Amino acid sequence: MATMDPGATTIKPLTLDTWDLFAALVDRHNGIFGGCWCMHFHPSCAHQDGASPGGRTLKRRMVSSGVAHAALVVRDGDDGEEAIAWAEYGTPSELPNLHHRKQYLADLALAAESEPDYRVTCIFVDRRFCRQGLVEVALQGALNLIAQAGGGVVEGYPHLPPEKKTSSSFLYNGTSTVYERAGFGLVRAKGLRNTVMRRVVEATSANAT
Repeated sequence: MATMDPGATTIKPLTLDTWDLFAALVDRHNGIFGGCWCMHFHPSCAHQDGASPGGRTLKRRMVSSGVAHAALVVRDGDDGEEAIAWAEYGTPSELPNLHHRKQYLADLALAAESEPDYRVTCIFVDRRFCRQGLVEVALQGALNLIAQAGGGVVEGYPHLPPEKKTSSSFLYNGTSTVYERAGFGLVRAKGLRNTVMRRVVEATSANAT
């Protein structure tokens, strides 16, 4: 099914100033991937992965405290600005909960590797604008914000390209092809058809053009 061309977009960080844009994106879809407010990856919040009544309040509180980050892809809609995609990112202490975490930590220890400086844990696109390249736009937006925050080793956990049509809820972190185009290299497999990929992001000025 054809989807809409989003037109020109900009990247805005998730803050209290942009909270309403993010909340509207979540509300339009009755939650991100099954009703959630993307709380699963935060500390002690794995139980918040579903449509928890307190998910909105807790997520907003974490944004206010500066421990929940995301790149919002924003366009000019009919009624003003609207967020149409997002990429969640943060440090391992901010986002410690991963799918296949036990395997991930065992493989990390076996390889004698340190955890990354940042990780990208969730990418979501408004259903009206699917297949318009916004996963890549959101990912690059997150990398740019990480660069402005000082850069470092960034890790993502994309899925191998599906062999048949797959619900986007099973591709919550994009595909390895998208990450390869963004400069990531494969580190290892994780779970079934999931991967660990890394790249180094150089620091840039927040005012760089």
